[in-house]
Amino acid sequence: MSQRSQLLDILRDVKTKVQDRLGNAEDFPLPQFVILGSQSSGKSRLIESFAGYTFNFVSGTLGSRRPTVLEFRHREDAKEALWYVQKPGETGWQQYSLQEVQKQVGSAHEMLGKTVSAVPVHVRLEGPNVPDMQVVDLPGFRSFADNADASALQKAIADLNESFMEDKNNIMICIEQAGDAANMEVLGRCKRFDPLHRRTILVRNKLDKYYGDLHSSNINQWMEGMGDIPPEVLKKTYTMSLPHWDTSQGQSCPGDFGKMLRERAAADLTQMREKNVSAKFEKMVGFDHFSQFMEREIETQFANSVQPVIQKLTELQNQMTTQKNSLEKAVTHSDPKAVVAMVRDVGVSFGHALSFVLEGVVSAKEGRQTLEEELIAFHDFHKSRGTYDERDLLPSEEFENLKGYVDYFRDELRCASFDFRLNGGAQFRRLMWEVEVFVRFAEVCEEVKKRDIIQARGVAMQVVGWRDVVVKILNKEAHLKMKARIRYVGERLKFFFKSQKEAVVEFMSSIRGSADEKLYSVLYAEHVEQLKNNPMVKEMVFDTFDKVVDRQFDSFVSLFQNTLCATFNNPWLFLKRGESGAGGPKDEDIEDVYLPTFDDIKARIKDEMQTGANVEQTINRWIADVPEEHEKLEDAVDKCSAILIQTFKFIRSQIADQAGLFGESFFKLPMLRRLEEDMCKIELHGHHVQQHQKQQEQHEAELQETITALDDVSACVQKLKQFAASFGSKKTSATDSFSPPARRSGRQA
Repeated sequence: MSQRSQLLDILRDVKTKVQDRLGNAEDFPLPQFVILGSQSSGKSRLIESFAGYTFNFVSGTLGSRRPTVLEFRHREDAKEALWYVQKPGETGWQQYSLQEVQKQVGSAHEMLGKTVSAVPVHVRLEGPNVPDMQVVDLPGFRSFADNADASALQKAIADLNESFMEDKNNIMICIEQAGDAANMEVLGRCKRFDPLHRRTILVRNKLDKYYGDLHSSNINQWMEGMGDIPPEVLKKTYTMSLPHWDTSQGQSCPGDFGKMLRERAAADLTQMREKNVSAKFEKMVGFDHFSQFMEREIETQFANSVQPVIQKLTELQNQMTTQKNSLEKAVTHSDPKAVVAMVRDVGVSFGHALSFVLEGVVSAKEGRQTLEEELIAFHDFHKSRGTYDERDLLPSEEFENLKGYVDYFRDELRCASFDFRLNGGAQFRRLMWEVEVFVRFAEVCEEVKKRDIIQARGVAMQVVGWRDVVVKILNKEAHLKMKARIRYVGERLKFFFKSQKEAVVEFMSSIRGSADEKLYSVLYAEHVEQLKNNPMVKEMVFDTFDKVVDRQFDSFVSLFQNTLCATFNNPWLFLKRGESGAGGPKDEDIEDVYLPTFDDIKARIKDEMQTGANVEQTINRWIADVPEEHEKLEDAVDKCSAILIQTFKFIRSQIADQAGLFGESFFKLPMLRRLEEDMCKIELHGHHVQQHQKQQEQHEAELQETITALDDVSACVQKLKQFAASFGSKKTSATDSFSPPARRSGRQA
């Protein structure tokens, strides 16, 4: 096999296995010779002359309507012409008889009807008289159209051909009749896409029709095209006559085609010499000269493309290796078990990062709000869901709407952080201050009636005293009010934590490349990419987080309400416990504080116990002052109401003082402790399992395709490198290596 044949086969593999399969033809530096001409210019006869055999693939009035890629390979050992067809989507060749090839190619064109297609037909010819070359035969340009269908076909063929002409890797062989150069329409089309004429080759066909018009006085000017052929094109312009005969009745070649071809070439030279053509133009006359030029041009174009193609293939090889590695990871990561493990890891990192956000990080700006914006968002959230009436979300009926409540914070309480946009721990502190204010607005006994007090005292086996009356009315009037306040606190906490999710994601994203990068886990940057780029991971982590918050809300409300039940069932114990802080800090100079001695401790305990006893004595004295006589019922109601107000005032104050403590101990801390545990229990839903199994199958299919394509690319790179090394070592004899086979007597196939 000659080196030209070897190179063409390698580049054909690049074309079929790499370029066409991967669809990156525009970027691939692979040269291609395309045959352009009108329907009557003699394109088919020129291609037959290249092959040394006659064949006619397309018949009928519509002619060809798709590209035909023709590969010619010299085989010294072949006794006759061997024909092959490569079917679309396949890389192998199937051998057929010429008649079957003509049938298949004709059918491929005829099936298009009055439309065209860019999908080519691939035909290969091997034989002892065949040179090593490859061309693309494009449909002939239509010069006129006499109806709408013909006009549409004319335009479609022009568009198809021009798509090949604008590809800068394509060398255009433009075939025109050897008449007036000023009327060369196809050459004009080539100039639009190749204005510098670097990839245009002109063939002036049917020279024998113009023998009588030429003589010694005009022959050289005619060869120059009378000045109408650009100088750059003139260097690659060949004038010739090709064998022709009457084919109107489907007649075949009347003789030995190779002999007829040589005779036409000899006749052209004889005629032109008789007319005193210059030696410069004599080398541009006849098919033999053109054939030799084409063999040199193929050698030059394809040999020069080896290194650029190797470079492009190497780049593609690197890209596909990266893609292969990425797909291998995708296959592993799309395994449902691996996905579960990954989602859990991401969830654990998310929970850890939440702790840092609550500690206060400057980099997290997502979700920052002023107190007004926060309250508006909270009210709008519940309003949209219809979970609470707006009146239930205001601390007092004196506030007509949310604006009044907001104005109270801004204008009367003058909250220092009111207008600052905060998130994370700073927002949590401000929230706890707001809910404390909300709780302190609770009031009771505004409408305690004589009937209620009388009803509460009742009659029992034992005497029902006023102490029991106070407990009953506190339970009826105050307990429900405080439960509503505590639920508001829980709802505010729940809304706060759910609004921190995006701030946590932003914090995790900001770590990489920051000054504090070394202070945090390196997994944050990796896991946050999953949160940002994988909707399913984000959904599952966020959904688990929301469920943890909801569960903690229920736990918070339950624990707090248990505390309220205990408080209102025995408020005296609560009051005694609260008043036992007499030994606490006093308004004295800090320098006077010293470590207590053992005697100090004993004195403090006695003092605290006595204080608790004093509270109980005070309450008993108040209750003892409530008259028992029926006629003093009005006075009893007033005194009982006063005890209720004082008692509730103290309970409300104690609960409000401890709202922040309860928020920390009943909500935040338990939630943070249990969040990691819940993240580690994440399971894929059934549809997620199916989704990832399907994704895994898709990734595996893509991986297999990539591996196959990578093997093809790698094989092409290896072959080209071996060829380049071999060609480089024989560069001194390159002309011999690429010399065409001796053209033997051709014959009709």
